[in-house]
Amino acid sequence: MVKYIKGLFRGIGSLLTGMKVTFVEYFTPKVTQQYPENRAELKMFDRFCGELTMPHDENGNNRCIACGLCQMACPNNTIRITSEMVEDPETGKKKKRLVKYEYDLGSCMFCHLCVNACPHDAIRFSTNFEHAVFTRSKLVKTLNKQQS
Repeated sequence: MVKYIKGLFRGIGSLLTGMKVTFVEYFTPKVTQQYPENRAELKMFDRFCGELTMPHDENGNNRCIACGLCQMACPNNTIRITSEMVEDPETGKKKKRLVKYEYDLGSCMFCHLCVNACPHDAIRFSTNFEHAVFTRSKLVKTLNKQQS
C-alpha cells in the first residue's frame, strides 16, 4: 500500500512539473516569423549554414589552392574539385591550380565539415536560405566562378 501511495505522488509530481513547463511556455513571447511578408527585414543568424560560397577579392581571385581537403571531409560527396598541375613562373616548380569547384546544394547536409577542413578559409557558409528551384540540376553550383 505504501509503494502504491509513493507511486501516486511521484506521478502527480511529474504531471505538475510538465504542467509548469507548459504554463511557462504558453506565456513566453512567440518568435515566429511571417516569412513571405517580412522578407525585406528578415535577418538570419550568423551561425546559420545556408549555402556554401567561395569569396573572391576585387580582382576575382579566390583563396582555394585545390588541396582537396574539403572534398575528402564531405561525408556524402557534394563537393567535386577539378585541378591541374601548372608550372609556377616565379619558382619554376609545379603546383596545383583550381580548374572547377562544383558544389551540389541538393545533397549537402550542411554539416560544416568542409569549412572546418579548409586550411586557407577559402569557403564559408552564407546565410542565404532561399533555394527553391524546379530542377535539381540548378542546385549544382560552380563556386570558383565569380558571381556577378
